Amino acid sequence: MPGHDEYDDFLLGFDDEDEEDAADEVDPHRRAITFPAFPPGKRYGKKFADTWWGNAWIEAMEDTALDPEQLKKGRRYAFAGQVGAITVSPGRISAPVHDGDHYRPHTTVIRFRELSGAGWDRFLDRVAGNAGHIAALLDRDMPRELVRAADDADVRLLPGYGDLDPECGCPGWDSPCQHAAALAYQVSWLLDRDPFVLLLVRGRGEDELTEELHRRNARRAVDASAAASAAGTPAAEAWSAHPAALPDPPGPVSAAPLDLASLLADVGESPVAADAIAVLAADAADRARSLLAGERVDEPDQWTDAVRLSARADRDDLTGRAGRAAARPVDFTRAVHAWKLAGKSGLAALEDAWTPPRDARQEIDDAWRDVGLGEPPEVRVWRNRWTLGDHGVQLRLGQDGLWYPFSADGKGWALAGPPVQDAAEALAELLDGGRDGV
Repeated sequence: MPGHDEYDDFLLGFDDEDEEDAADEVDPHRRAITFPAFPPGKRYGKKFADTWWGNAWIEAMEDTALDPEQLKKGRRYAFAGQVGAITVSPGRISAPVHDGDHYRPHTTVIRFRELSGAGWDRFLDRVAGNAGHIAALLDRDMPRELVRAADDADVRLLPGYGDLDPECGCPGWDSPCQHAAALAYQVSWLLDRDPFVLLLVRGRGEDELTEELHRRNARRAVDASAAASAAGTPAAEAWSAHPAALPDPPGPVSAAPLDLASLLADVGESPVAADAIAVLAADAADRARSLLAGERVDEPDQWTDAVRLSARADRDDLTGRAGRAAARPVDFTRAVHAWKLAGKSGLAALEDAWTPPRDARQEIDDAWRDVGLGEPPEVRVWRNRWTLGDHGVQLRLGQDGLWYPFSADGKGWALAGPPVQDAAEALAELLDGGRDGV
């Protein structure tokens, strides 16, 4: 949790009169909040974001950048205080951003899709069921467990590749331009201090959320009290009771078999895919055999299980159908591909991020030299991911100690091959066939 700093003091000094003069006023339901402009020449983190969720926001913006130069300019603009007051509202973040003359700013907007009503219900049910999640949010923290719980409910809180949609009134065509990049970088500072900023962009303000969480917790308490007071059988009595006799087995069937043909005459194509049923039946048989043998059988969540089954089926039509049902067809196809290449660990490398040992960066530099490419280029590092932006490749270190090669597929990052023990080998395979451009 970031500590108190000079910007927090600046916020305390941002009086009511200044707030009323801001571009967008704070509405009665806190559905739009305007934050005062950050003063120039100050750093509010070691780089930009101090928190893992703030870094996830930056990564979502940087991974879609068409021109790294625009990102460099955006960083300079952010540190120079060339971004005005930032207004956060559901689905939208806006601010005036200037090129040096604050009388001639460009109107800059970043859009991020709001969660649906059903999505909010699923998320709030998960949060209300865990007192630790509520306490963390009120303490301006966002535990990874909370985000995983939201993911399990099919609710994505943090932006992914292509989720942030920047707009700017400047004549530039880059996406993001330097003005949108500057705004995105400063938003990461706001997210560091208050994860409710992210939830507001997703559609709900802090007051709304806390009231709804209190209401759901009160309802849970009433339901629990009613369940506790319901009549039941004491455990000792149930344990000592003599078991009832089993019913007699059914007798022989004397009637003639029913002719189903006439009943199904008006039925067209079967609503059940026979090939999908075959995959499920074969998988159930394998799992039953493992259980009978005393082997451990994991109980994956719905998303992971769908990915595993689609990879086993190895049918594009079934994968497409499952991806559409999950409402994330591109992510699903990428996940199935990762499972085919490396199983459960491949999916983890695709979707999970963690902090590796410090000497991992040196291993990447040594690997670049081992491949015979001279001095290593500038590498963007985030957690266990090393991105060579100019080459469209990325290496990810798995928690199993293996290196997973990834390549840009136009919409994100896709696993490019099976994992290997040696980083140089993984790098060589990624760059194979493209050395003329290295």
